Amino acid sequence: MSDSTASAGVRPFRFGVVAPVMTDLPAWREQVRRIADSGYSTLLMPDVPQWQPAPAPTLAVAATITDLRVGTWVYASPLRPAWSTAWEAHSLSVLTEGRFELGIGSGRPGIEDELRARGLPVLAPGERLAQVGETVTALRELDGPGLHTPVVMAVRGPKAQAMAAGLADTVAFAIMPGDDRATIAQAVNGFRAVHDVELAQHVAVVGDSVAPFMASPDTDPAALRTADSLAILPDDSAAAAEEIRRRREELGFSYFVFGADSAAVLAPVVAELAGQ
Repeated sequence: MSDSTASAGVRPFRFGVVAPVMTDLPAWREQVRRIADSGYSTLLMPDVPQWQPAPAPTLAVAATITDLRVGTWVYASPLRPAWSTAWEAHSLSVLTEGRFELGIGSGRPGIEDELRARGLPVLAPGERLAQVGETVTALRELDGPGLHTPVVMAVRGPKAQAMAAGLADTVAFAIMPGDDRATIAQAVNGFRAVHDVELAQHVAVVGDSVAPFMASPDTDPAALRTADSLAILPDDSAAAAEEIRRRREELGFSYFVFGADSAAVLAPVVAELAGQ
């Protein structure tokens, strides 16, 4: 790594925004430009069929609006064949000239009901995890020696962590509503003791604002604060910056992902910390 901070074992901060198309297209394009102007590194798209346009074409459009990196946050492996996801990811890497990051996981809680509704096979968790591995393996074959599509893997248990250690460039630990700081710290520090990869943090709540597509609409910010959950940050920029620094120092998180509704609120934090 060329960054002096990263070479010393501490990765520089970077920040991404999950920004699905929830308005008319001109308003969304302007939102994308504002996100880029605020210093964020990555524009991300969720994988929720029929709630918003499909990730791949949306990200391809976003990549023509600004020079931001783009990525999925995250593809759910059971929703499409592994080869199809790999082909989409490779194609996006080519079309964005290397600005695409594949975020992938085995599926959000409750995805079994969605799979049944769509007539798709409901695989066991281990089989869904195997699909993630097959996707990344196929992507590496498609990329060949001249291209490396960065992979962000969403993980929870030890099997997913072990797979991510061998395949992913970035690891995002899935945080459940009842997880307190100590629970996540135990998992993250156990992983960090063995593996040195970039760690990402999915922050679904800022102040009392719950990001669409990143958490259930009935998420209770007060309960998250009481539990000292890592899924929430304060909406005061000074307090948020202090907490983000703490999370890197204590847990190694350096890549933070927020919802689009909080992008402006946290823009001063991004301006202060990005690249540091």
